Amino acid sequence: MRIGITCYPTYGGSGVVATELGIELAALGHEIHFISYSQPFRLSGRETGICYHEVPVSNYPLFEFPPYDLALASRMAEVAEYYGLDLLHVHYAIPHSVSALLARQMLATRGRHLPFVTTLHGTDITLVGMDRSYLPIIQYSIQQSDGVTSISSWLRDKTVENFSITRPIEVIHNFVNCDQYQPIRDESQRATLRQSFAAPDEFLFMHLSNFRPVKRVADVIQTFARIARQLPARLALIGDGPDRSTAEWLAHSLNIHNRVHFLGKQDRVHDLLPLADLLLMPSENESFGLAALEAMACQTPAIATRVGGVPELITDGYDGLLFPIGDVDAMADSAVALLRDPERHAALRSSARKTAQDRFCSTRIIPRYVDFYRSLIG
Repeated sequence: MRIGITCYPTYGGSGVVATELGIELAALGHEIHFISYSQPFRLSGRETGICYHEVPVSNYPLFEFPPYDLALASRMAEVAEYYGLDLLHVHYAIPHSVSALLARQMLATRGRHLPFVTTLHGTDITLVGMDRSYLPIIQYSIQQSDGVTSISSWLRDKTVENFSITRPIEVIHNFVNCDQYQPIRDESQRATLRQSFAAPDEFLFMHLSNFRPVKRVADVIQTFARIARQLPARLALIGDGPDRSTAEWLAHSLNIHNRVHFLGKQDRVHDLLPLADLLLMPSENESFGLAALEAMACQTPAIATRVGGVPELITDGYDGLLFPIGDVDAMADSAVALLRDPERHAALRSSARKTAQDRFCSTRIIPRYVDFYRSLIG
C-alpha cells in the first residue's frame, strides 16, 4: 500500500507513535509518505521506503495566523494524486482530521476517492478538543472519517462521551519495537554505560516526557527528593518543554541538583532506558503511557499514576506500581521499599518486559493497522 501519514513532528507521544508506525510499515514493504510542516524528529531521512513532503505555509501580511490547516489539506491532495496514495492516516484530530476531510473532498471532484483514518491520541479529545471553538468541527471530522482508531479503551469511551460519537472506534493500543527497545543482557556492559549517570552503588531513576504541565514534572522532582533522602540515587530527565525551568529551580531549592541530570531531547532513548532501575511517570493524565511502555520493554518498571489508559498497560504490583495523582510520599516510599527488595524488583523487571512482548510488541499491533487499512481500501 501507499500510505500518507500526518502528525505533529515534535517531541510528543502522537508524533512518536505515528513515526514509529511509518517506520514499521515501511519495513514490511509499504510505501510511506509523511506530510507535515517539518520532518518528524525520529526520522533520519535515510529510511528505505519513506518520503517526507514539507507543507509550505504562506506568511502573507494579511494573515495574523498562517492558515496551516488549509495548506496541509492542499498538500495532502497534491501528494495523494501525484504518488497515487491509497489512504491517509492522520494522528491527533486537531487540525489534521479536518485537513484530510478537505483533501478527500478535493479529490472527489476529480473522480477519486481517498479514504482517511483518524487516530485519537489524548489531549486532542480531553483538552483542546473540548474547547467550544473546536468541538463542533472535531466532532464532524471524526464522524466523517472513513475509519477511527483510539490508543486505549479509556480514550475511546471518553470520545464517545464528550463528542456523542455514533460511529465505531477501533481500539489499537500503542506499541513498541521489542528488538530495538530491550534490556542490556551483559551486566558488565550495563554497569559501564551507567557510569555516565550514577556511581556503582547508586540507583538510577529516569523520567521521559515533553515537560508539559499534565506530566507533573514537579512531582518527579519531589518524589526523587524523598527517595534521595533514603537511598543513594540519581535522576535523569529526558525531554524538554515549558516546565523544565520549574523543575530545574525546584531541584536547586531542594538541594538535589547535583544528583539530577537534565538530558534534553534525545533521539536514542532506547539506549538510555535500559540503564534505569525505575521510571517515574506521575502524570495528571495519560491516554496510554507510551514512555512507560518503552521503559517496560527495556525491563525498567514504572512508578506511575492510576489515570486514563495507564491501567490498560500496567498491572499494579505485577509489572509496575500505580498511585493516586500527587501522592509523592507513597510513590517515594514504595520505590525505596522495592529497591531494598532485590528479588521483588527483579520480578517486576521481568514481568514488565513480558507485558511489552506479549501484549504491545509491534509484531502484534502493526498487523492490526494493516488489516484496518485494507478493510477501508477494499
